[in-house]
Amino acid sequence: MTAEGWTKPRIIQGGMGAAVSSWSLARAVSALGELGVVSGTGLDVVVTRRLQDGDVGGHLRRILEGFPAPALARRVLEEHFAPGGRAPRQPYRLVPLHTVPVDLARQRLACVANFAEVALAKEGHPGLVGINFLEKMQVPVLPSLLGAMLAGVDFVLMGAGLPREIPGALDALARGETASLTLHVDGAAPGDDFRITADPREILGGDPPRLRRPRFLGIVASATAASVLATRANGHVDGFVVQGPEAGGHQAPPRGGLRLTPDGQPVYGPRDVVDLDAIRVLGRPFWLAGGRATPERLREALALGASGIQVGTAFAYCRESGLRPDLKHALLEKSRRGEVRVFTDAKASPTGFPFKVALLEGTLSEACFYDARERVCDLGYLRELYKRPEGGIGFRCPAEPVDTYAKKGGDPAETEGRKCLCNALLANVGVGSVRPGGADELPLVTSGDDLAKIARLLRDGEDSYSAEDVIRYLRTSPTPARSSP
Repeated sequence: MTAEGWTKPRIIQGGMGAAVSSWSLARAVSALGELGVVSGTGLDVVVTRRLQDGDVGGHLRRILEGFPAPALARRVLEEHFAPGGRAPRQPYRLVPLHTVPVDLARQRLACVANFAEVALAKEGHPGLVGINFLEKMQVPVLPSLLGAMLAGVDFVLMGAGLPREIPGALDALARGETASLTLHVDGAAPGDDFRITADPREILGGDPPRLRRPRFLGIVASATAASVLATRANGHVDGFVVQGPEAGGHQAPPRGGLRLTPDGQPVYGPRDVVDLDAIRVLGRPFWLAGGRATPERLREALALGASGIQVGTAFAYCRESGLRPDLKHALLEKSRRGEVRVFTDAKASPTGFPFKVALLEGTLSEACFYDARERVCDLGYLRELYKRPEGGIGFRCPAEPVDTYAKKGGDPAETEGRKCLCNALLANVGVGSVRPGGADELPLVTSGDDLAKIARLLRDGEDSYSAEDVIRYLRTSPTPARSSP
């Protein structure tokens, strides 16, 4: 399977959370001939915390020997690597938040971290590897793309918005030129032009190599969004992942206005069913996502003209994923007993997008733990940008302290029910913050509706399964031969 031949994988592994779609999971999937995907969310913090934990296995130190600007890699190791790891209960050393204007040191860290994750995922096999980003996380994305491309990433996937300028940024970075991105700034006037840039020469400290441009897949929840990307993006969009509301993570709000069930979940209806006829007319390959992780749904997707399916939840609970083993075990047991519940929380995410939450004791899905947590915003990936009264850009987050948010012009009503996903997602993968006094940040697990059925992947007498088990299951029955679109 080669990118040059544009052979389409039947199965795309979802790019889930912060480091749930880890390099080890992506590598396992790619080595089996499908498309493994690493999550690009917060990789700069994830990598620095792995280094502070002693770089178990030496993987980061080994792979960074191949970074094309050795001085930058050495600087990251010198600043963050702790031989033997942190002392017990020692808090992680924080890195500065991303800012506008952009900070060169933070750009360099993002570049190095994304290189490391993709290079580890590509190590030791000829398969293809992708990286997934949220369009909402704009400030770190350009140097992150550069780092992934330096490692030879084959695909970039992006959703939770309309990433119309990302294809053009990929084109510029491949040529070694400065890439730019228009920022979404609340309160911006029609004449305002808020942009950020990433200059490969400046980031790398010398002439950048000419890079292969990865293929770009937009993650969409409607034919309208797909059409906008296909016709209005500033570069070529190679295909789409068409996501339904059954998928985990962030969801598009229901079309036609937000209506809630009595327990507070968004109501999706016929208008939210994607018009696949309109998708097919665009003439780009597409994959279907959300509740598709069975051989029958794969065959159905192919019959509908899709190139295959994207599968997230089933891979999130396999041995190779970055999700904490105790969380995997607890939710697999709930699935086995038929006690799983996934709640689509209309308020949890600071982005305002509905967010799927697996209800699990001891996590922020329980109101008592959410209420007890001191509100703090010290990672800042999901902050919104706003225009300050005196001009310029400020940052605020509806999950930060309410008074702080209000002083920045935010509506206090927007803070109700908002959860700090940045800290919770890092806790999900074992690199959560330790607060003064020794308290741990609690996790908040996101899963798709398929969580209720993942126990079917467990063999008799076993309490875990592998990425290969997932792929073998999905390939159980022969799929009909057909030409790629």
